[in-house]
Amino acid sequence: MLNVAVAGLGWWGKTVVNLLGRSDKLRPVLLIEPNPAARAFGAGSGVPVVDSLEAALADPKVAAVILCTPHSMHCDQIVAAAKAGKHVFCEKPFCMSTAEVTRALAAVSAAGVTVGVGHERRFETPMNEVMRLADSGALGTLLQVEGNFSQDKFIGLAADNWRMSAKEAPAGPLTATGVHMVDLAIRFLGPGQDLLARVRQLGSPLVNGDTLGLLMTHKSGANSLISAILATPFMGRFAVYGSHGWAEIWDRNHPESPQGWLVRTRLRGGEVETREYPPMPAVLANLEAFAQAALGGEPYPVPPAQIRATVCALEAVVRSAASGTLEKISD
Repeated sequence: MLNVAVAGLGWWGKTVVNLLGRSDKLRPVLLIEPNPAARAFGAGSGVPVVDSLEAALADPKVAAVILCTPHSMHCDQIVAAAKAGKHVFCEKPFCMSTAEVTRALAAVSAAGVTVGVGHERRFETPMNEVMRLADSGALGTLLQVEGNFSQDKFIGLAADNWRMSAKEAPAGPLTATGVHMVDLAIRFLGPGQDLLARVRQLGSPLVNGDTLGLLMTHKSGANSLISAILATPFMGRFAVYGSHGWAEIWDRNHPESPQGWLVRTRLRGGEVETREYPPMPAVLANLEAFAQAALGGEPYPVPPAQIRATVCALEAVVRSAASGTLEKISD
């Protein structure tokens, strides 16, 4: 059992704490929240609450921290946790720039601690099946990925919510949903080379933009076409195309409350095959994979090089959305 402290008791932090109550691999022993209004949730959970990360890092009961904090805080918090010898799981986006992810991963490596990231889409059962299909060579040479992850959960947020600020959420839907698709594209096609992104405010009061369109070219030569919208009801679709076949996943609901998936595949010479997958808690599966690695079990399945590549691509999306031009992705 891994004793953890959860930092940040907003929407997602509360979701994580509730999920941990179902786990036999992680135990929340401390919650971290400086906002008095949000601390009420912590008091009701029965887990002690402190108001600073520093207090948690000094507590010998805490073996790891789970960061559900504003994006701009991630780098410094990851570094602080690593220097304190704590394993660290950070919600996405892991960091906001190439400089930050370089610093954060260097601290993790120097401390020899396990690092995890909140890209739970990789842990969904159908996504793992498609990964195995692609990795086996059954799809042939991978040519292109298409991904869409859209939702309207943020429309009702107050204008001063941190998720609405240009500092925490540049390029509109990118940090909320688009980054998941970028991560998956890198998992299948490798690191990106360059990209062109467009962000517009078309159907909501979200001043940072509600509609993202992205074309990324990978170093392999393959392309990924990614869209993310914050002004439409939930939609999740991911498809990978190869020289020998294709596979497509349709999500029935947001990962917060999964309702299962529909998967279609077709290999050359065959017919379209359709399979249904029941719901499963991918967010918890991700956290438990992190815990197993921290406790000396199987290595965490998202390697640091891919964490880095996703942040480098995210930084280029922000630049391209601002410049309107093709932007090179940092190595």
